[in-house]
Amino acid sequence: MKLLLDTHALIWFAEDDARLSTAAREALNDEANDLFCSTASIWEMAIKVSIGKLKIAARLDGAFRRRLEQNGFGILTVEYAHAARVEELPWHHRDPFDRLLVAQATIENMALVSHDDQLDAYGIGRLW
Repeated sequence: MKLLLDTHALIWFAEDDARLSTAAREALNDEANDLFCSTASIWEMAIKVSIGKLKIAARLDGAFRRRLEQNGFGILTVEYAHAARVEELPWHHRDPFDRLLVAQATIENMALVSHDDQLDAYGIGRLW
């Protein structure tokens, strides 16, 4: 299964945070699954770190990235089709980063690892 992590799930995984659910942790540790991080999540984290709304243990361009690489994460870049798909999404959710992740998960046929049950309204596979 291809798994795309929501930003909070990505942070919690990278920092080994107990808030990551047992089911999500098991899926992320299952070598049969392909793990992905969206560049949209890195952008979201960079914005929030730079304005003081987020504190993470490692620099995004250093130890954080190495942790993702060590765990076999692929980097899903934001493509034109992903951004354009956002236009077609109903307004179940207002967060622009989450809406982009939904579009990416839809187009790339991925399950989204997220605790945000509002995303279920989009009919995507959500793992938590």
